[in-house]
Amino acid sequence: PIQKLFQSVASWETWKCRAGRGPVMDTEIRKVGAPIVLGTIPGVIAFVGCSNFPEEIDEVAEMVEEFARRKYIVVLTGCSAMVAGMRKDKDGLTVYEKFPPDFDAGGVVNIGSCVSNAHISGAAMKIANIFANLPLRANYEVIADYVLNRVGACGVAWGAMSQKAASIATGFNRLGVPVVLGPHSSKYRRQYLSRKEEDDWTVMDGRKKELIDTQEPTPEHLCIVVESKERAMVTIAKLCMRKNDTPQGRQIKLNHYIDLHKRLIGGLPPDLHLFVRTERDIPMFFKREVLAFLKEKGWQRKPVLSLPTFIGTYPSKVSVDAVIGR
Repeated sequence: PIQKLFQSVASWETWKCRAGRGPVMDTEIRKVGAPIVLGTIPGVIAFVGCSNFPEEIDEVAEMVEEFARRKYIVVLTGCSAMVAGMRKDKDGLTVYEKFPPDFDAGGVVNIGSCVSNAHISGAAMKIANIFANLPLRANYEVIADYVLNRVGACGVAWGAMSQKAASIATGFNRLGVPVVLGPHSSKYRRQYLSRKEEDDWTVMDGRKKELIDTQEPTPEHLCIVVESKERAMVTIAKLCMRKNDTPQGRQIKLNHYIDLHKRLIGGLPPDLHLFVRTERDIPMFFKREVLAFLKEKGWQRKPVLSLPTFIGTYPSKVSVDAVIGR
């Protein structure tokens, strides 16, 4: 009787969830590879993991809608993909009905079940392979270095409920993709955090083969637990920045970072001066306010690199030439 009661109650509500579509196609990567690497598409955000959410189940759908509206590419798998369809707006529409199913700016894509996370990491590898012409075979170190330094991607495991979900996040870290975890993930006792201004942000300039101190923490962390949906959205926008962003791309990313911080937390981000390399990076809408903030902080220009890499900064059998591609 109790089971029948639950079944009858569940039948009163119906939701729409886009079918899992599987791998991202090469043709889609060819279209978006350059904008992602150059920064004009601000980032790829992957919502993965279980439904052990800290607050309401609406939080994932709210974050998905916010970033899709800002023209990020949003992909989902597993429980996160299902729960994103369990929130309707005032017109009775879910995020799947409001945004296109394309792996492109402003798209919301259900990749599939939890094991389909491999297709998301596969898409990151395809960007390195197709856009940068880097070989995949026996080349994990170079591919991970490329993703970490040049592909603006961020994972979100907002409701991780098991060691399996935490290990998915760590697997993405190995590929160079930073991950934002929900507050329940603190019990798994693993974060990969930087100390911003104290740490060394030196990279190799792959074209000049010189060590350059970039002075910018991009990405700032590889794995971080945050306490609220608002803090998560600000952190996601920040973790999509990369050292090879063009001035136009960094301007777009900083515009989202500043706007989200002002709207959800209040005021300009206190670490904003670390992410502005030159005056061309400053979003036009916030220019006067940001210039005053930078002057107060004693900001100085930072180098802008087109081919940053960590290969060459530590002992490795891989040469710097390997990051240039064929």
